[in-house]
Amino acid sequence: MYGKAFAPEYQGALTTLSVNSSLTDVLAAGTEQLRAAERAGARGEAARSGLAVAEAHRRLGQVADAERAWKASYRTAREAGDTGAMAWALWSGGTLARQRGALPLAWRLLRLAAELGKHAGDVVVRGYSLAGMAETGRIQGDYEAVTALHEQLLAEARKRGEARHTVWALEGIAQIHRNTGSYDTAYAMFEEAAAIAAGAEDRRGHAWALRGLADIVSVRDRDPERALALLGEAEVSCQEMNLVSALAYNHKMRGNVLYRAGRYAEAREVYAQALAEFDGMSEPRGRALARLGLVKSLARLGRDRAETGAELDELVGVLDGIGLRHGRELIRGAREELGLAPGSAAGREAGR
Repeated sequence: MYGKAFAPEYQGALTTLSVNSSLTDVLAAGTEQLRAAERAGARGEAARSGLAVAEAHRRLGQVADAERAWKASYRTAREAGDTGAMAWALWSGGTLARQRGALPLAWRLLRLAAELGKHAGDVVVRGYSLAGMAETGRIQGDYEAVTALHEQLLAEARKRGEARHTVWALEGIAQIHRNTGSYDTAYAMFEEAAAIAAGAEDRRGHAWALRGLADIVSVRDRDPERALALLGEAEVSCQEMNLVSALAYNHKMRGNVLYRAGRYAEAREVYAQALAEFDGMSEPRGRALARLGLVKSLARLGRDRAETGAELDELVGVLDGIGLRHGRELIRGAREELGLAPGSAAGREAGR
């Protein structure tokens, strides 16, 4: 039913690159082809090579380089009159904006990308841009607004037999079910996503699906060893493909599993590792979530209660600033779990 996964963001002379190509290899090939296209005055090719460069930088956590690359790709595409390439560049920019926590900007860029993709007749970039909008809303916690869009995109991907996009949509809907307590449904969808990704040789999608399964196994089944084994399997792909962001989120989930199992000292070390990784790629959402896990672990290990409360107060403002609708609920849950009183007036004010 599904063919082998492919990477439509690798375009022009770079279409031979695999969805599983190491990001360092993608960056090297994209940079070489970009320079060759610039020397030849081939603006369209330069724009599409620049897209691969932007995406490699983004996924490697090199935010400033990614920002320069997608903007250069857009300018070159506009000069070439290539509307489709302009849409792809905006998609890359919107995805980067979401990654670095600029969620309103992500919405704007992805909406523009979807509009340009429709104008250009490029159903793939339009689909990817709509998917980006759906994911942005899901991350914000606006499930009511984006569940239908996720399901629409899943239906379209299934109809076209696009494995990679089907896997993405399944994982997104599964995450919504997991976050709303429907663990069995979430598990089944993560399991289907993992099977499709494995069959289509989509190692990135497979790694994210394994992470989702590990989360459910930890929360629902209370089986930390199996969860850690799933995360270990996912980590191999992350390391081999140099998936910096996925690896950091894998480590954050490992911290969650260890914390739930009462292994607080181990959780503290893993959360600190994930925090450093998110710091290195300027990823504020991951950083805030890893920091929350670290705060809770330290509290369990005897940290002063007043210090814990003060840091939780501060995190309210951080999560609000990112635009996470469920941020206050996370902090409230942490306080209840740790037996701390509701946040201080200063903390509530900081979160406004």
